[in-house]
Amino acid sequence: MSTEFNAHRLDVKAFAQAGATLRGRDLLSKYERLLEEAGGQGGERAVQWEVRGAVQRDAAGFAQIWLYLQAQVSLPLTCQRCLGPADIDVTVDRAFRFVATEEQAAAEDEEADEDVLVLGRDFNLQALIEDELLMALPLVPRHDICPTEVRLSAQDVDFEAASAAKPKPFAALAGLKGGKASG
Repeated sequence: MSTEFNAHRLDVKAFAQAGATLRGRDLLSKYERLLEEAGGQGGERAVQWEVRGAVQRDAAGFAQIWLYLQAQVSLPLTCQRCLGPADIDVTVDRAFRFVATEEQAAAEDEEADEDVLVLGRDFNLQALIEDELLMALPLVPRHDICPTEVRLSAQDVDFEAASAAKPKPFAALAGLKGGKASG
């Protein structure tokens, strides 16, 4: 008997108990928030992912449900150094342990190295993939080496001229203070 698993409504427990693996290659356009980060560009690019389920025993011998996720996408972003277009590779390699309730997940997530999520029969794996890729985005996207020379100084001749021509209101006070000290 073969079991079909759906990434939009995944029965995580059955998936893990079967030791199953799902692989996918979706268009970036199916991930609205990622596409928004890319400024609406690159919708035809591929988001590649693989998830594997497993049941592992903890130190006390209790069965724990795990998912192991790997995902990758190359996003067209703007380099914050040269302000030109940059293809930024975003990858995720994460492990998730599942527990029965929200309260248990909240309590255990603080102390656990892995992420702790709530077990469900209709888990949206694609939402998890998008969340993880969004969290893996660089804070400041940039090229390793920019294709154009980067101007690292900012000078405005008009600003410098206006600043020099402005009267200095405290210059007169400095002169008065200097006069009292000598008298």
